[in-house]
Amino acid sequence: MKKDNCYSTVTSKGQVTIPVHVRNKLHLSSGSKIEFILQDDCMIILPINNNLTKLKGILPQPKRAFSCEEMDETIRSSYDRR
Repeated sequence: MKKDNCYSTVTSKGQVTIPVHVRNKLHLSSGSKIEFILQDDCMIILPINNNLTKLKGILPQPKRAFSCEEMDETIRSSYDRR
């Protein structure tokens, strides 16, 4: 997977600016909702208000197809985000 590093500064109010090329790639606009997922020492940011057609193409194609059993096992082994 290609890394697309970019940086932003946290303000005194805890705010950050998402760089324009990231907003464009994720189809984020003013009022868009995002989810923050903390995993170990990393933070994952997911857009949550986009419909599926807007999200098409934001993830790279997998190197291989996964079976339903493999997907079920991955889901079972993941953490609960609630």
